[in-house]
Amino acid sequence: MLTHKQIWNAIDALAAKNRLSASGLAKLAGLDPTTFNKSKRGTANGKLRWPSTESISKILTATGASLEEFVAMVTEVAPGLPPVRLVPLVGMAQAGSDGFFDDAGFPVGAGWDEIPFPDLGDERAYALEISGASMEPVYRDGDRIVVSPAAPPRRGDRVVVKTLAGEVMAKQLARLTAQRVELKSLNPAYEDRSFAMSEIAFMHRIIWASQ
Repeated sequence: MLTHKQIWNAIDALAAKNRLSASGLAKLAGLDPTTFNKSKRGTANGKLRWPSTESISKILTATGASLEEFVAMVTEVAPGLPPVRLVPLVGMAQAGSDGFFDDAGFPVGAGWDEIPFPDLGDERAYALEISGASMEPVYRDGDRIVVSPAAPPRRGDRVVVKTLAGEVMAKQLARLTAQRVELKSLNPAYEDRSFAMSEIAFMHRIIWASQ
């Protein structure tokens, strides 16, 4: 029997295939950006809702996907893709504020926007939306990166680092010892950075970028 979850998962999979959030997919199709939000998938009393056939028709037209492809996503999650799940999306400015991460560097609380992403087995993976020009040309304003706290960073990896002072940055890991971490700037106009490990709140490896 066809379930609500299968249909909504297929919509999320179609968004992920086109590197969009559910709200981005709705906007692309000329729909209200909140059309596919989690709050629209059920009523306040817990009754599940179906998406309208009109909204499905519009996202297929906008993405160029056929009805057969969408049906395949309903039954198989997404052809050729691993299972999709929603990951928290955090703005870089938010990431620097107190209360948005726990002591281990994982997003906490509720109210995050979420984006669909292939499930890579790290339940704590999350996404950051880049702001500003300090990480160009590698990451530009508005790009989204997915970060895996479970992936051990190695020399040469691109990482997101948050200091105990609240500064958040995306850099390349140049050197890591028990005492210090040295970071190379992605934008040559900005200086490289070096910190004592005692100054670091967390350092997570970047595993994907939207550009």
